Amino acid sequence: MADYLQPAPARPSTRRGNAISVGVAGALLTVCAILPWAGLEARSSIIGGAVASSVRGVDDAFGVYTLIAGLVALACGLIGALAHPRLAALAVLPGAAGVLALVLFVTEGSGIQDRFTIDLGNLLSVEPVIRFGWFAALASSVAVVVLGVLALVRRA
Repeated sequence: MADYLQPAPARPSTRRGNAISVGVAGALLTVCAILPWAGLEARSSIIGGAVASSVRGVDDAFGVYTLIAGLVALACGLIGALAHPRLAALAVLPGAAGVLALVLFVTEGSGIQDRFTIDLGNLLSVEPVIRFGWFAALASSVAVVVLGVLALVRRA
């Protein structure tokens, strides 16, 4: 008779969803480590074209560190989804390590291709560039950190 006074049925825990989200962000970070991160681009307006060379993330030690951080974050997310959702919060550590490795990749560099720029006006311009994979890896690392914190503090 007074069904509307009864409490609503229990919803599934959103904590497991947070742990799964951490795992997905860790998987994305792992994939982003094999994408192109940087390169060297030469442009000439005389011939009206450009030549580019790319460096993948795993071609550098910092990219390998980011790959390992992504795998550890993926494992933390899976453990959190299967065992206890708060264990997914441990992914904050590899996420922060991934952000650090990405920043060090840009500041330390992996060779001469990251260090010089030649600009001869319209004749020739040679410069280092950061590719889309680096930005995707940075976004994935930050997502791992944020989702790891949410897995710890968010209530079901």
